[in-house]
Amino acid sequence: MSRLSPAVIGLLLVVSLVGAAPASGTTAAQSDTCSFPVTLTDATGTEVTIEERPERVTTTNPSAAQTMWEIGGRSQVVGLTQYAGYLEGAESRTNVSASFGVNVEKVVGTNPDLVLAPNASAGDVEPLRQAGLTVYHFRAATTIDDIREKTATTGRLTGNCGGAAEANAWMDANVEAVGAVTADVDDRPKALYPLGSGYVAAGNTFISSLIELAGAENVAARNHTEYPQLSDEVILQLDPEVLFVTENSADIASTEPYASTTAGERNATVVLQVRNLNQPAPRSVVNVAHNATAQLYPDRYDADSYVPRSAVTPAVTQTSEPTPADHTPSTDQPTTDASGPGFTAVGALLAVLALVSTLSRRRP
Repeated sequence: MSRLSPAVIGLLLVVSLVGAAPASGTTAAQSDTCSFPVTLTDATGTEVTIEERPERVTTTNPSAAQTMWEIGGRSQVVGLTQYAGYLEGAESRTNVSASFGVNVEKVVGTNPDLVLAPNASAGDVEPLRQAGLTVYHFRAATTIDDIREKTATTGRLTGNCGGAAEANAWMDANVEAVGAVTADVDDRPKALYPLGSGYVAAGNTFISSLIELAGAENVAARNHTEYPQLSDEVILQLDPEVLFVTENSADIASTEPYASTTAGERNATVVLQVRNLNQPAPRSVVNVAHNATAQLYPDRYDADSYVPRSAVTPAVTQTSEPTPADHTPSTDQPTTDASGPGFTAVGALLAVLALVSTLSRRRP
């Protein structure tokens, strides 16, 4: 295993702290009104007041952009990051990405009424506020409940309460449908999601919640949390029976130490798009839930388990619905099409690991 430089270790520490953002402040419950002004307390403990429905919203992370698309707020989005490029119409928005995180000047240039900053954007929040922007910073999402809460909060902040309720109802219906497929399974396969260089997704992460939702046990969650670096010996002791892999790590089962695990010997993998597995937002949850369950339990899973948006009635509706052109939720079957890493805490870690790999290859 290549040794990490102090600079890279520092970056990994930042990622670890970002992923562990404390749950603080007040978030929005699903409401039948989206009246303004509204004041909510974000993950930094800051009271954020929105005087009127924001017409210009910039997102600093693809999960926030995906959420805006799903709740019917895409016409409000004027800026997003490069890894949200898979969203329909994203090419007409300003790309505010920097080589790492976002470019503050580009964000300012979008003249936003509101900046939505998920947890992986922690380092960008203060510079954006110093530039005079209104920023709401979300805490880390580690469970499906957290994603549901974040979606509702986004809807309340942007005046899309009904759309948020609908997106959550759609997600919940599919979570329930997938859960029913494996409800009576006692012997669940031991799974592992390797990120490279020994790093894995362990407990207290939304990825672990998705693995469990699909009917597998995340063996890294037994004694570890967040995104630890495990030794080869520990990985061999965990002996996963199946590996969750993406287009960035499709051949990892043939490399050591994974090749010497039961999963490697059987070439047992669940293949998912990294953007779906790494972005804590409704569409990602639905896609991963169905695709992973179908691969783990092909004899049990039925495509009819998928619940389309048209079949879902949300618990509440907002008093002022978005226009039809604005409200274009997902109605298709779950897919894993398109590529591009989800730049969450996991995405940041993957970027760092890619840097480590590059630097290692350049050494004489």
